[in-house]
Amino acid sequence: MSRRPVPPPSPLPQRDGIDPVRVRLPQEGPWASVLEYLVERLSGAGPGAVAQMVDAGLVVGADGAPVAPGTGFVPGMYVWFHRDLPYEVPVPFPMAVVYRDAHIVVADKPHFLATTPRGGHVVQSALARLRRELDLPELGAAHRLDRLTAGLVLFTVRPSERGAYQQLFADRRVHKEYEAVAPYDPGLALPRTVRSRIVKERGVLAAAEVPGAPNAVTGVALAGHRADGLARYRLTPETGQTHQLRVHMTALGVPILGDPLYPVVAPPVAPGDFRRPLQLLARSLEFTDPVTGVEHRLRSRRELTAWTRPEEWAQEWAGEWADGPRP
Repeated sequence: MSRRPVPPPSPLPQRDGIDPVRVRLPQEGPWASVLEYLVERLSGAGPGAVAQMVDAGLVVGADGAPVAPGTGFVPGMYVWFHRDLPYEVPVPFPMAVVYRDAHIVVADKPHFLATTPRGGHVVQSALARLRRELDLPELGAAHRLDRLTAGLVLFTVRPSERGAYQQLFADRRVHKEYEAVAPYDPGLALPRTVRSRIVKERGVLAAAEVPGAPNAVTGVALAGHRADGLARYRLTPETGQTHQLRVHMTALGVPILGDPLYPVVAPPVAPGDFRRPLQLLARSLEFTDPVTGVEHRLRSRRELTAWTRPEEWAQEWAGEWADGPRP
């Protein structure tokens, strides 16, 4: 079995905590030059954009030297460049580090901040922010939280150790506990374990439950309820399907407050509108460190405002929930 070649180190530094793009040319093809291949490969960049980058010396080879417009096609060659990133509205909430050692960083991510660069959320991601703030350019994410979910995220300091921590999550050797605020249903028998098959199709915003063998398992327990019709729930997922907790709570008839996708997809909010956070929090992580053997029991210090500051929450949702919370 042939092994994929190990790419050389990037000759370009990170920019705002974001790695440069690396492109490897194929071993064979009809292209006469590096530029010709890049124009075809990066067709979404727009007419003339790639040629302008090459002309400006912004595309470099492994030695850091700019790739000249007339450079012939070289099979297997690596090139690097920085993407032109559009402006992103800063997420105006701090992100505390709850634990750090030579191997891992566990951060308390705020609502609205993506875990890793993706789509329209690149510089405004927890990974990019931590790389900048902690001066850890090789930091990587061992798992992810939805952008709208707050709470604990585990990052790895050394790329060589990242796989060991990712395997913890793949093998379900991390005990995760979430908190959610949702309507209270006195007729809902809890605690219970919800099992279903969840599918998330590319290009479709919301995931859906479909017939078939379960691939998503969530423990749901009631942690308290109030006279205003709200309840706090403790959620313990055994699996990690996309939007699993949000889908399962909706299926129980108690969708999580502030959810823009479940039970129905709401109109998009304006960039910079941070008034209505999803009331879902990754409260705790418990695991045995695969590198050091240390037993970690870590807990988020964040709060869900619908539960801890109900008057403030009610003001933000005035009009939409005038008659009280409802599914």
